[in-house]
Amino acid sequence: MPIALFAEAWTLTSIAEAALASMLFGILGIVLLALGFKVFEWITPKLHIEEELAKGNMAVAVVVASALIGISLVALRAISG
Repeated sequence: MPIALFAEAWTLTSIAEAALASMLFGILGIVLLALGFKVFEWITPKLHIEEELAKGNMAVAVVVASALIGISLVALRAISG
């Protein structure tokens, strides 16, 4: 008999549903991150991100990383409710 203190016992069906939901929300998060990055590129037309990163411009790398982290946090809150 499984021990269930605060939740129902896990079954194969509930584990499969949880795994499917995790995959779908993961895909949704990646799509939102890509969309947010495209918006970031659109609002910064004078910043050629790929060229600057190829030159080794660390300032651009930090700005892009910060933007991606910020977009990820917004997407996280949007998905989690």
